[in-house]
Amino acid sequence: MRVLLIKTSSLGDVIHTLPAVTDATRAIPGIRFDWVVEESFAEIPAWHPAVDRVIPVALRRWRKSVLRSWLSGEWRQMTQQLTAARYDLTIDAQGLIKSAILCRYATVPVHGFNRDCAREPLAGRFYTDPHPVAKGRHAVARLRELFARSLGYPVPADDASGDYGLDRDRVLAGADAGNDVKSGVLFLHGTTWTTKHWPERYWRELAQRCTDAGVAVRLPWGNDGERERAERIAAGIPLATVLPKLPLAGIAAELANARACVAVDTGLGHLAAALDVPTISLFGATHPGLTGAWGAQQTHLASDFPCAPCLKKQCAYTPTESDRERFDLVAEQPLCFTRLSPERVWERLTGMLQS
Repeated sequence: MRVLLIKTSSLGDVIHTLPAVTDATRAIPGIRFDWVVEESFAEIPAWHPAVDRVIPVALRRWRKSVLRSWLSGEWRQMTQQLTAARYDLTIDAQGLIKSAILCRYATVPVHGFNRDCAREPLAGRFYTDPHPVAKGRHAVARLRELFARSLGYPVPADDASGDYGLDRDRVLAGADAGNDVKSGVLFLHGTTWTTKHWPERYWRELAQRCTDAGVAVRLPWGNDGERERAERIAAGIPLATVLPKLPLAGIAAELANARACVAVDTGLGHLAAALDVPTISLFGATHPGLTGAWGAQQTHLASDFPCAPCLKKQCAYTPTESDRERFDLVAEQPLCFTRLSPERVWERLTGMLQS
């Protein structure tokens, strides 16, 4: 059986799909997938042994200049790739209008979330076979159920028993052989929303605690803002190292060799989980039960601040007089993370390193 899988972005969403692919390979011997994915994440599907072909798209880039992408022929080349091969069925695991539009060029039948379950209800109208998959559960569990309903095998139990199925040799093969990869604790400090950032002061204190205990800290980064933050965190701390700019495969190699990770709610935290790296993930504004790093060695520390999780990109909390007396309202923002102090994180990290 050959299946076209559409799951374009984001980093975490792509990784969340891997356990469902593994389920399918165990339930249906010989099943093979071609995977449509954003060009910046194209390395990841290729790390799974059941994926034969990766079809990169650039929806994010194309939306910025629709006319240019049309005239360049990139859109035409992509649609030709979708129509060139025939599949037994297509699964849209994204549930967005942008992914559903791609289904117009895909082999029917097309399976996906129905209009009551898709992230964008209108997407459900594009599928020949829409499926009811209850919301309010972790994304991995919902995707595993969608694949089971689409491919006709029993729905897996809604627990952490699944397997990402990544081939470690494939992961490491994509890294630069000259990279100086060493074990240590990785600080995955970069994320998108302002409200998901653990305060820099806390990162520095945790890095100092690691150094005092003889534990090396390594800080990856993906853009200039993250590099500057990493440099501020590491400044003057002997065992803290800011890594050079690395491609995704290089960061994956760092993760695969790490003793542990400390992460905010970020895509790289999900990659750590997929590589079975012990990880502490810190949650303030977001909810770990829905999109937290999923796996046996994942520890979630969620704030119990009065307004958490707010699921907002900008903090709307008004500090009380007590907050003003207890906290630095500049260096300890957002205040929900004051419930996740460096001392608390270090205590959990120490136990993780010892075990």
